Amino acid sequence: MGHHKLQRFAENLTFPNLFQVSFDQLEKEGFPLRGRWHEHFGNDNPITLELGCGKGDYTVALARIHPERNYIGVDIKGARLWRGAKTAVEEQMGNVAFIRTHIELIDRFFDAGEVNEIWITFCDPQPKKPNKRLTAPRFLDTYARFLAPHSVLHLKTDSQELYDYTLNEVLPQRDVEVLVSTNDLYNTAYKGEAKLTQTFYERMFLEQGMPITYIQWKTK
Repeated sequence: MGHHKLQRFAENLTFPNLFQVSFDQLEKEGFPLRGRWHEHFGNDNPITLELGCGKGDYTVALARIHPERNYIGVDIKGARLWRGAKTAVEEQMGNVAFIRTHIELIDRFFDAGEVNEIWITFCDPQPKKPNKRLTAPRFLDTYARFLAPHSVLHLKTDSQELYDYTLNEVLPQRDVEVLVSTNDLYNTAYKGEAKLTQTFYERMFLEQGMPITYIQWKTK
C-alpha cells in the first residue's frame, strides 16, 4: 500500500465528519446516529445522500450551493473519501458528512423517513451483474426503508446500458414518477442541478466525446 494512501487513512480517523464503522460493530451495536443525524448536524434540515461518491465532488459542490440542506457522501474507498472530507473540514462546512461503508449496508445508517434525496453519480454500471447495479430493484428496496415520501432520486452516468436498464426495465415496475430523462444531458435545454457541477470522471468522459445520461424520479 502506498505511503500517501496510508497517510490519508490515518488522517481520515481525525475528521469529525467522516464515519467508519465495522460490520461487527453494526451487527452488535448499530450505528449511533441512525435516526439521530439531526444531532450531528445541529438542525432538522433535509438530508441528501451521494452514493458511490468517490472523492465527494457532488456532496461538497451541492452543499456549497444549498447550505439549508445536509449532504452525506457514501463510498467504501477511504483514500477517495479523504478528499471530500478534508475539503469540507478546511472550508468549515457543517452541512457535510461522509460514511465509509458498502452500499448494501446503507440502511443500517438511517432510520425510516430520515433521507429526502439520493444522487447516484457515475457508479460502476456492472455490465455483467445487473443485480449489483445501484438502481437494481434490491437496492431501490433498500433505499425505500429510509427515504421519506416524495423523495427525489438522480442517476447521472456515462453508461447507456445502465441508463436504459434503469429507465426502461426498473422504474416502470415501481410506483414512481419520472421527472427528467435524457441520454445526452449537455445537448438538452435542461438547466437543473445535474449541470451545476462535474465529477472527475464526468470531465474525463466529456473530453472523450461520450454523452452523459441523466434520470430524475420521485417516489410516491
